[in-house]
Amino acid sequence: MEAAGGGGARGRRTGSRGGIRVLKRNMKCNGSRNCLNRRSRFGSRERDWLKEDVGRGCVYIYGADSATATSSDLHLVLCTVDTLASEICDGEGRENLYLQLHGDLVRRLEPTEKPLQIVYEYLAGLGFEDLVRIQEEAANSDLSCMIRFYNEKPCQVEQLDRILLSGVYNVRKGKTQLHKWAERLVVLCGTCLIVSSVKDCHTGKMHILPLVGGKVEEVKRRQHSLAFSSAVAQAQTYHVCFETLAEYQRWHRQASTVVSQRLSTVDLSCYSLEEVPEHLFYSQDITYLNLRHNFMRLDGSGGLDSLCSLQTLCLDGNFLTSLPEALGNLQQLCSLGLSFNNFREVPVVCEKLTTLDKLAMAGNQLETLNLGVLNRMSHIRYVDLRMNHLWRLSVDSLEGNKSVTHMDLRDNQLNDLDLSFLGSLEQLHCERNQLRELTLSGFSLRALYANSNCLMTVNVYPVPSLLTCLEISRNQLLCIPDWACEAKKLEVLDMSYNLLTELPSRTLSSLSLRKLMVGHNHVQSLPPLLEHIPLEVLDLQHNLITKLPEMFFFKALNLRYLNASANSLESLPSVCTGEESLSMLQLLYLTNNNLTDQCIPDLVGHPNLQVLHLANNQLQTFPASKLSKLEQLEELNLSGNKLKTIPTTIANCKQLHTLIAHSNEISIFPEILYLPCIQFVDLSCNELTEIVIPEVLPATLQELDLTGNTNLVLEHKTLDIFSHISTLKIDAKPSLTADSVLSSTLWNHGLAEMAGQRNKLCVSALALGSFADSVEAVYGMFDGDRNEELPRLLQCTMADVLLEEVQQSNIDSVFMSNTFLVSHRKLGMAGQKLGSSAVLCYIRHDATDLAGSFTLTLANVGTCQAILCRSGKPLLLSKVFSLEQYPEEARRVKEQKAIITEDNKVNGVTCCTRMLGCTYLHPWILPKPHVYSIPLTVQDELLLLGNKALWEHLSYTEAITAVRHLHDPLAAAKKVCTLAQSYGCQENVGAMVVCLNIGEDSCTCEMHGLTLLGPGGVISTAKPATPSSSSGIASEFSSELSASEVSSEVGSTASDEHSGAGLDAGLVPRPERRCSLHPVPPSSIFQRQPSCATFSSNQSDNGLDSDDEQPVEGVMTNGSKVEVEVDIHCCKGKSLEPRPPGAEEGSPAAGSEDDSGGFFFRIWRQNSVNSNVLLAGTKERCELKKSPSPCCLYGKKLSNGSIMPLEESLNLIEVATEVPKKKTGYFAAPTQLEPEDQFVVPLDLEEEVKEQIKQHHGSGAEQEPSEKAAVAPPDEFDTAL
Repeated sequence: MEAAGGGGARGRRTGSRGGIRVLKRNMKCNGSRNCLNRRSRFGSRERDWLKEDVGRGCVYIYGADSATATSSDLHLVLCTVDTLASEICDGEGRENLYLQLHGDLVRRLEPTEKPLQIVYEYLAGLGFEDLVRIQEEAANSDLSCMIRFYNEKPCQVEQLDRILLSGVYNVRKGKTQLHKWAERLVVLCGTCLIVSSVKDCHTGKMHILPLVGGKVEEVKRRQHSLAFSSAVAQAQTYHVCFETLAEYQRWHRQASTVVSQRLSTVDLSCYSLEEVPEHLFYSQDITYLNLRHNFMRLDGSGGLDSLCSLQTLCLDGNFLTSLPEALGNLQQLCSLGLSFNNFREVPVVCEKLTTLDKLAMAGNQLETLNLGVLNRMSHIRYVDLRMNHLWRLSVDSLEGNKSVTHMDLRDNQLNDLDLSFLGSLEQLHCERNQLRELTLSGFSLRALYANSNCLMTVNVYPVPSLLTCLEISRNQLLCIPDWACEAKKLEVLDMSYNLLTELPSRTLSSLSLRKLMVGHNHVQSLPPLLEHIPLEVLDLQHNLITKLPEMFFFKALNLRYLNASANSLESLPSVCTGEESLSMLQLLYLTNNNLTDQCIPDLVGHPNLQVLHLANNQLQTFPASKLSKLEQLEELNLSGNKLKTIPTTIANCKQLHTLIAHSNEISIFPEILYLPCIQFVDLSCNELTEIVIPEVLPATLQELDLTGNTNLVLEHKTLDIFSHISTLKIDAKPSLTADSVLSSTLWNHGLAEMAGQRNKLCVSALALGSFADSVEAVYGMFDGDRNEELPRLLQCTMADVLLEEVQQSNIDSVFMSNTFLVSHRKLGMAGQKLGSSAVLCYIRHDATDLAGSFTLTLANVGTCQAILCRSGKPLLLSKVFSLEQYPEEARRVKEQKAIITEDNKVNGVTCCTRMLGCTYLHPWILPKPHVYSIPLTVQDELLLLGNKALWEHLSYTEAITAVRHLHDPLAAAKKVCTLAQSYGCQENVGAMVVCLNIGEDSCTCEMHGLTLLGPGGVISTAKPATPSSSSGIASEFSSELSASEVSSEVGSTASDEHSGAGLDAGLVPRPERRCSLHPVPPSSIFQRQPSCATFSSNQSDNGLDSDDEQPVEGVMTNGSKVEVEVDIHCCKGKSLEPRPPGAEEGSPAAGSEDDSGGFFFRIWRQNSVNSNVLLAGTKERCELKKSPSPCCLYGKKLSNGSIMPLEESLNLIEVATEVPKKKTGYFAAPTQLEPEDQFVVPLDLEEEVKEQIKQHHGSGAEQEPSEKAAVAPPDEFDTAL
């Protein structure tokens, strides 16, 4: 073995199987992640050696105690993909090398296995494709959290959790006196006694004695001693001497309990077994044997036929294709699990198992099923055939089957299903097929689940008198079947997401029905109720109902839950008020209707009301007297109305813990903080100006949202009082950097996160409107389902990872995919058992044209999704990686023999097939994302990101329709979350709305000749870059310049050569950036751009301070700012086209009615100490919004949404390099001024302006001969307004 710096010759030789290099360093581990610190990596010489060949790499070898210790003697082995494990062992001086995946199971490597090749294959399986990148990732020490090598078998922490008793005692082996007493470490762990020397207790050298069925006896010849013996043949007996009586009694009591156990249940799942261990054959008491997820080869019977008492056998996930005939000897076997193998038919041996009650064959490869096989299995009752490829069921004879009671056919490919010959069938699952017609026998039917099919007809004969549950939602049924209306014991009926137009009176009036779900249909009205009904839950959302029956609440006295959201209700049925009210209604959802203030009195008749949602209606007031009577109210949602105040009588609602009243017109803060149980208050997007709060806030208050109240100013005292709240949301000060100003014109976002009925929020979001200090943006959402740690980690790290990856590759599919894979690695140990869905959106310039249009690149894993609103319609960008919605992914997971439980979850953990984290479920759960790129256009209005809970309750079309008319993205995000909660969402829900303004009003191109001032004001002589007066940008005058001076400057020709030369000397040309909306025009093409110029002055033209000056009619003013709108005509081109032959300078076209266009406009920046850059600007009028407080005035808002800092306003000048001599083309056309382009002159200034116009024309006539005499075209022109 040679040092790493041995040179290139040695490195080339290691390309074969031969050499390896070992670097021994005492590297410290990261305590939080149990990973190496980046500073502990190998040096430059090792890196150079690796770069010579992608087949070279390194393997980190850990010590046995590395899993629990904070530091260890770690070895860094440089090797190749052909280096064998035996060679590394020889170099380490060890016998074996062990591999651990995801901090879980450890297995010993065979001598011929290649460790580095294992790492490379693992990384390729994650999703890395480039070999060079795989080499880099393999050398990253963070990878040890997913794949790690040990030179000795580590002690598993899980084993320590099973330790019952332990201590160092005197131990004698055997029953004879020949053996001596010696000090040993004794551990009672699980059902075994472990004895080892104190010195070798951590090296794995120990003696294990199974105690089940053995003996624990008192040794009479020695005080406080016990003799432990096993039931296994030829097992040793250990005598243990304890020091005290208390220890002796404690060990005797615990060991006696273990010995008395009988070994009836054996779990050997996930042990990589190929055959049944021999020691099991000695036990005749085993009734349950789990061999799931092994590599069983049942040649013969594998010895299983000797387990005569076996009742349950699980062989799931073993790649089996057949079963041996000898298994037919297990005559007591009741349950046989053969799921997720490779069976193409039901094994014949199952017919010999006369006591077999349950057969599970989910996830196999069955295409057809001969139901005659079930007839020959006389005792079979439960049949599980989920997730096969069944498309047809055949019957040999007309003989009915009287044994099968439960059948599961979910997730197959059946088109028609006729099970009428199963006369004893009690329960049928056939969800997510392609069924159009279903026929069943109703003699014994108790439950039918047929959701998510294409059913148009469901036939059950005779009428199922025992039916209690019927769920046939998401089909194409036009009406409720007659037999369902006649079922006398039906308690639950789910017909949502169908095509129903009416509800039969006998269904609603059923005396057995407890729960009725008919949402998302076309029902227009409900039948009148003639008698009292026992209905407790009624869901009518998303129908066309305009009115509920008048006596509805009088007849449905047991009703506790009513959801009538998303209808057209204008009023509510009356109900008894006062003490005589018998209403039991507790949850009432009426969101998204047309209800007015007149419906409020009808709510008083429900004194037990706990949850009330009235969002997105037409409410203007909520009477105080009515609110005071809802004393049991716990959650109140009044958002999206026109309320101006919340009544003070809300103080009577002592149980209220949630108040949501965003997107109203509330100006007075309600007395909500006096309630003892208040936890969550959302008053965002209102018109609050001040807050009156008690000195001591309620201890229960957890979140207060005040964002979107533009006029609200919080004092420091108020903020101090709010300091103990865990979450306080207020508006942040806007960023004033140049790129953030430009980004705010292109996109702005709003975020809403609601915990629902969960105690913690497991959704996090990432929003960077100005990413990497440039005109780019990154938006993301992360959903951890039940954990909050991973979403927060991704929120903090994913943007940094993206920035690093973008610098390495310009290919969107590469850098986005690598961003997810690297973030997956960086989760460390937290990502071993926890997982998170994620969606990430990156807006940037096209990689092939950095000055061109914007491109949206999206990547996602899991159930977080994003949609783009284009021309008012939703455009789905992401994919849902779940077993139910992605058949290809479900097929991949099934082929890899993952166990999918009956609730459609991988290993019972998650329904997602791709996530960040959950590394212990590799390779079934992968972090490789779906990547999609799309150019943004003018038709793109907004981008909507949401987690699983949002999209489960809102369709894409409804979400877009609900928010596209809202200009405030925060209000839009709040609205969709509120809708999801009102539609039944009880989980965490998160939404982010990004309003896009990729259009003419948000042009990001830089005009030709954009220049930089030289250092120290040194002037350049680059005349082609000389700024023209045609600059269409917001420019700011010196405060020393009065308004009268401005007028004279505007009226001048602004063609002083000295001034022009002075500016030319300090200009440095910079490359031009153009967007796709404004490509570089050809020569002699003129562009017309309206713009605005802002003039700053301390005094007005009448000598008064601007604060005391009255506004001048026709001139827009704001404080000391005078805003003048002008029309700019510019020319851009490198060469001039020939002049039209008939065009002369003195032609009548030049003297058209647009005489005001004779103004020549030049503005010089005089006080620009902090402004060395002349930036490209935007068009239209500048509007400076007044604020109640001067501290809230950060900048000047342009009409397209951008912000121009007042203290950093720049003279942004657009250059016309060449212009025709004669006034032809665009300038010659006699146009009529548009209202927004007119220069409005006040009456009192009209005479002065006319005088200036005359002076201007006179000076222009004097200069005309000198211009004709010029040999070359001039480099600087002034264009007419």
